[in-house]
Amino acid sequence: MRSIAIAAKLPYMQVYEDLRSANESYAQLRNDRLARRLNDKGSSPRNGNHRNVFHDYIVGLGFEWVATMKVGAGCQVHLRPSELPDGVLIVKVSKHLTAIVYGVIQDTHDPSRRGNRCVYGYYIKKSA
Repeated sequence: MRSIAIAAKLPYMQVYEDLRSANESYAQLRNDRLARRLNDKGSSPRNGNHRNVFHDYIVGLGFEWVATMKVGAGCQVHLRPSELPDGVLIVKVSKHLTAIVYGVIQDTHDPSRRGNRCVYGYYIKKSA
């Protein structure tokens, strides 16, 4: 949530409430494992956010998804500014999203694992 708020330049609480609402809607409209989990644990983003929910939200904010991994190809892109495009990014790594703004990681800790963490893909802010 924090990475989305930073990259989209939105207040954290707005992103939190938007995702809570999106989780709630998903749980009410779907009948799958994620919907059952959301119904059991509640729709709070504090219980975790799933790609099925946050992907459409981020795309709706004007970002475009770019996959960097292919099945069976192994890691092609690492969490290093030199391997990512310049701009405003929300980067998907294992179990985490992090914001990178013009080559600088914006996070509460360094999620790069000394530049060795594999990037599954990233959302890049579309040009206006």
